[in-house]
Amino acid sequence: MRTTTTSTAPVLGTRALNRATLARQLLLSRSPLGVRQAVEHLVGLQAQSVQPPYHALAARLGGFTPDRLSDLLADREVVRIVTLRSTLHAHTADDCRTLRPLVQPARDREVSLFRKGLAGVDLDRLAALARDLVESEPRSMKQLREALSERWPDADPQALGVAARCRLPLVQITPRGLWGRSGGVVVTTAERWLGRPAEPAPAPDTAVLRYLAAFGPASVKDAQTWCGLTRLRPVFERLRPRLLTFRGPGGVELFDLPEAPRPDPDTPAPPRFLPEYDNLILSHADRTRVVPPQHRGRTRRGNQAHRTFLVDGFVAGVWRVEGDVLVVEPFGRLSRAERAELAEEGVRTLAALRPRTAYEVSFGSPAR
Repeated sequence: MRTTTTSTAPVLGTRALNRATLARQLLLSRSPLGVRQAVEHLVGLQAQSVQPPYHALAARLGGFTPDRLSDLLADREVVRIVTLRSTLHAHTADDCRTLRPLVQPARDREVSLFRKGLAGVDLDRLAALARDLVESEPRSMKQLREALSERWPDADPQALGVAARCRLPLVQITPRGLWGRSGGVVVTTAERWLGRPAEPAPAPDTAVLRYLAAFGPASVKDAQTWCGLTRLRPVFERLRPRLLTFRGPGGVELFDLPEAPRPDPDTPAPPRFLPEYDNLILSHADRTRVVPPQHRGRTRRGNQAHRTFLVDGFVAGVWRVEGDVLVVEPFGRLSRAERAELAEEGVRTLAALRPRTAYEVSFGSPAR
């Protein structure tokens, strides 16, 4: 495979990057993939609360219904576990067993942030005790913190819980995460829940290639933002002979798979309603391929992310549901055609999740 230097590499503008990313994210047209295959292709779904994975799939898959994901969770083919960026994701069981070991260095760094509250705590002993506790009986995090505090009464209970979550692959067991039946957060280890031993940490090369397939073209910093790991430059250099290189709008070097889709920048992009914390928004260091610069910071308030919608492939506002009313709050003026398409798409998306409910659509004034 021939490579090009950064100075001579083809330039990909913002719209070209947008369309390429939407195609990888199954957002240019709804995909016929099954739910498990989609979760695998997307390398997991943000799952900090129960609903986002369902909303994410409703925006991406044709014929999606909530029971399809709930059944996979109940059958332990998909699990909820802290992985990328130290946030909870829904992953296939196979990805749970490989991605969690891959990002363990980032989880170890997270523990170091709580070292003041862990003075005198032997982290290896803590991990062993926490494993015994949650494998003997699944426990809530409160129960786990209380049990660990009995052994280390002078330590900060919150820090003890963080250390246990970081040192162990703790999964949230069902009914947590099931559509319409979700319960409280109760955890055990991935090994106990899946009935299989842990996998060794894989080489990061495979994860980078999968990232590009789902989020590319992308820079080294983009990939590091996605997974929370550092020092991925050597991985990209090792893979360089297998990849194409481009220049982004600011001249940054971008890498991509030769066979990956890169649609024409003028390819129509239908409106889509996304959940809070959707990985489309969070998985690049430079988010301008999806979030226009003038809307930077408007997708969240403090630590709380808003549900967003796309118009022409870019974030154009936020939305929420109040009873049976879909409330759409655009960041700017929408044309009559855009409002009609948004209303149709919004009703379609929510009807897939609650098919016996009839929705109305209310458009607010452009948000300031």
